[in-house]
Amino acid sequence: MKRRFYAIISGVVLLVNMQLHAQSKPAEDWFRHAVSVIEQQLAGAAKTFTPGLNPRSVTPNGMVRTAPYTDWTTGFFPGSLWYGYELTGNKELLASAARFTLALDSVRYITKTHDLGFMLYCSYGNAWRITEDKSYLPVLEEGAQHLYNRFSTKTGVIRSWDFGDHWKFPVIIDNMMNLEYLYWAGTEFKKPVYRQAANTHALTTMKHHFRPDYSSYHVVDYDPVTGKVRSKETHQGLTHESAWARGQAWGLYGYTMCYDNSRNPQFLQQAQHIARFIMTHPRMPKNKIPVWDFDVHNALASDGRAPRDASAAAVIACGLMDLSTKVKEGKKYMDYAEDILKVLSSPDFLANPGDNHYFLLKHSVGAFLYNSEIDTPLNYADYYYLEALKKYAALKKITLPLQ
Repeated sequence: MKRRFYAIISGVVLLVNMQLHAQSKPAEDWFRHAVSVIEQQLAGAAKTFTPGLNPRSVTPNGMVRTAPYTDWTTGFFPGSLWYGYELTGNKELLASAARFTLALDSVRYITKTHDLGFMLYCSYGNAWRITEDKSYLPVLEEGAQHLYNRFSTKTGVIRSWDFGDHWKFPVIIDNMMNLEYLYWAGTEFKKPVYRQAANTHALTTMKHHFRPDYSSYHVVDYDPVTGKVRSKETHQGLTHESAWARGQAWGLYGYTMCYDNSRNPQFLQQAQHIARFIMTHPRMPKNKIPVWDFDVHNALASDGRAPRDASAAAVIACGLMDLSTKVKEGKKYMDYAEDILKVLSSPDFLANPGDNHYFLLKHSVGAFLYNSEIDTPLNYADYYYLEALKKYAALKKITLPLQ
């Protein structure tokens, strides 16, 4: 009797496993190759670099520029290790992710930047999401409070920078990305004012940062006393009126994420408008990897002054995949994102194992006008590329970790 019972149970388990397997799809060759490269590169990087001095980019003389814990990009490499573990199941990456994350403990005391979302939510936030280890929460709680403290009810936005003598209350489009930290922290730590601040910031930014064609300014400076706009300009784009590529990507991702957290239909509509600007832009290259600014014209491109920005492409892919799940015409967004991912996973952009100083992607641009990080690997390009692959696997029902 017992044998028959166990046979029936075994049969049921086998049937369930077969059904689950049938629901998942095998990964395409390009995806499998990308994950294989990712595992090798991240493992090599974790053995090469020192926690607290995370790889950021590569200088023109071939040296790796590292990011101390105070650098705005410092959270991306630990975050990449967490994503790498999820994609591959490699336990060594898991251990390295924890080691590089815990080295950023002192970020909890930083108060002078909005980049705490990038610095903490990408590192400690992923650590908590994956492990649910409560030891990560105090750092996240303290950092979220510091980020919220930069919100002004007079301006209706979170101050981005504390530098620059000619600005009084500068806000950059990048700041949209850090709102996710506040949305999450507002729920996790029962601070509804955090979520309210995130919503207000997004609404104010929607009002002042965007032009009629839904391209965005990089920097909007506010008067902290009256709340009025003082100036609209750029710090990293070609001109004050140009469309800096990564800035458009931040806006797309940011408003899609804000809709996901608030269900405010204005945010969804804004994300669709920004997506249309990006996807239909006449100067978007055929392979969908934008140059560093959409307004760099052919005259500049012909003399090599228009390098591509893989970091912008990776962020765009993330935003479009999220958007694809929220609207009826989502397939066009998913198809566009898939095209981007396949190009980024090709030899033109994805490094060979052991090359590229263990970074994943080639050909990104940091700040062209300052001759800083031009046509180089960037840690945030890698981070959002990994995030995009994870989103892709979920939408395509590819079982992870991929062995």
